[in-house]
Amino acid sequence: MHTHKIAHKQNFKEFGDSKKFLAFLQSCGELKIIDEPLDIYLEIPHLAYLEVKKKYGKALLFTYPIDKKNNRSFDIPVLMNVFGSFSRLDSIVQRPIAEITESIQSLLKFAPKKDLKSKFLQLKELFALRKVFPKYHRFGMPPCQERIQSTPDLYELPILTTWPGDIAPFITMGQVYTQSLDGTQKNLGMYRLQVYDKSHLGLHWQIHKDSNHFFHQYKKAGKKMPVSIALGGDPLYIWCAQAPLPLGIYELLLYGFLRGKNPRVCKCLTNELYIPTDVDIVIEGFVDPQRMELEGPFGDHTGFYTSQEPYPVLEVSAITMKNSPIFPASVVGKPPLEDKYMGYLTERIFLPLLQSTTHGLLDYHMPENGVFHNLIFAKIAPEYPAHAMQLMHAFWGVGQMSFVKHAIFVDWDAPDLQDYESLAHYILNRFSTDNLLISEGVCDALDHASPNFAVGGKLGVCAIGKEITRSSLILHSDSELLTLVEQKFGFVKDLKQYCIATINPLCMLAVQKSDTSLKELIQAVALGELARALRIVFLLDFAKNDLHNPYMLTWRIVNSIDAKRDIWVQENVVFVDASDKAAMDNHYRQWPKETDCSPEVIQKLRELGLLEDIHDGFLKFFQIESSSR
Repeated sequence: MHTHKIAHKQNFKEFGDSKKFLAFLQSCGELKIIDEPLDIYLEIPHLAYLEVKKKYGKALLFTYPIDKKNNRSFDIPVLMNVFGSFSRLDSIVQRPIAEITESIQSLLKFAPKKDLKSKFLQLKELFALRKVFPKYHRFGMPPCQERIQSTPDLYELPILTTWPGDIAPFITMGQVYTQSLDGTQKNLGMYRLQVYDKSHLGLHWQIHKDSNHFFHQYKKAGKKMPVSIALGGDPLYIWCAQAPLPLGIYELLLYGFLRGKNPRVCKCLTNELYIPTDVDIVIEGFVDPQRMELEGPFGDHTGFYTSQEPYPVLEVSAITMKNSPIFPASVVGKPPLEDKYMGYLTERIFLPLLQSTTHGLLDYHMPENGVFHNLIFAKIAPEYPAHAMQLMHAFWGVGQMSFVKHAIFVDWDAPDLQDYESLAHYILNRFSTDNLLISEGVCDALDHASPNFAVGGKLGVCAIGKEITRSSLILHSDSELLTLVEQKFGFVKDLKQYCIATINPLCMLAVQKSDTSLKELIQAVALGELARALRIVFLLDFAKNDLHNPYMLTWRIVNSIDAKRDIWVQENVVFVDASDKAAMDNHYRQWPKETDCSPEVIQKLRELGLLEDIHDGFLKFFQIESSSR
């Protein structure tokens, strides 16, 4: 369990802008300044990608971003990894997370108090809520409009190209402000934004997002939709932009609640939207609901490139900024990355809201190597038969929780959900094929393993109650078991077992696929005595996986399976096909490439002396593009 202590008492709400926050980070030893000229194409994001994987990685400020291809330099520094550690997360939030969740629980359980002291405290809490609402800038020039581009040109901003396979530069930390057609509902979201040319951006708001709901209102009315994108300012804006609030609740209200002060907003110059006055850069414009363009590919937080799909296009009408702006950016890909820390804050703060719709939920955890929506552990206090199954269905029907693909439920007496080794033993000693639930439902639009776009299989595992006893398992060493498996299946190239002290050991098989599906090959053979040596088997591509790296194996497995298609039970052995899929596996969508670093860029960064403390051990987190096993 992560516990964090706020070491610096100065409150960020007194700082007022991103530059003062950077000075604060520098005084705490949390900021590294890179004065070396580095390219916005791959060089800056690759260095940030490696830095955030360090145990004590820092935020990076690139003071001299350049565009080598177009022989351009920028006077706007690039800031990365601002959320990339628990200590920086504490500096941004400035309140103990437990205190925040307690405040939310108090609001959700609001009831008039009887005694005078409790009434006074309750009134004090309610009075503090006056600070959640935005206040409007009335007089003078707001800071975010000190500079106005005479002709909007996105290429004057140091927008990064993160991965070699990205089709274009993408804005990755944009605060996207929208509102409903009648203006009564407002939304702050965070979506990737593809640069098409100097005045057009692709808006990757997925089919389930609030902005997309607004978009359909404008489309039905035949009107252009106003959209404004803010960059920088208080980093807490960025986190609030991705917070999974219910439809209709404006994320700036959450900002006011967390910060304890009213967000100050000003009207945009060319549309009717309002954005915070202290952001660094604002891109204003309108979306024509009749115009859609192909967006992507882009190396996303799953660690894979998402394929091209049609999305709305923003026509930029104005770009404004502070006199000395800072451009924030993030790199997403194979974990662990900056979203690990942002996701942890989301997980902790939204536990009370989730508990309000799932009776009996004690705690939950989404490991970062499960890319959050692909794996969730939940601890419950079961009160009746099938309680866990009921909560699985509740998860799959609640907001963004509906995107969760694999949910494992444990009892109240289970180990801490972040003690992965102890938790794995607890689960495996209670695992039974009778307690598997395979269902189907909505998937994240980024999921590539489902047979159909945004619809796929769901897996629920109920590890509740007492340990199961089973005496028929015959244990073998890895080398002995590999020999037995090879006799049955010639396509197996390597093997490693995990959790052999449990009654359901995990067996990882590295396989060399042919033009026949693994499921067909395995089901065509009787396991016989081999079935007594196996319990749960994972099939993984030999060329892509290190069987000795359970962190990345977990990432691979939960990313690469569809429960309905890829899990089956044969002679009481559970098989999970986590290999790459193709038509032979009844998967007719294109299987995406992974986000791997450019070897040329890595070499260039080494030559510049910027990777002196990066060693080969980092290969457990990423591969170089041209490497092979």
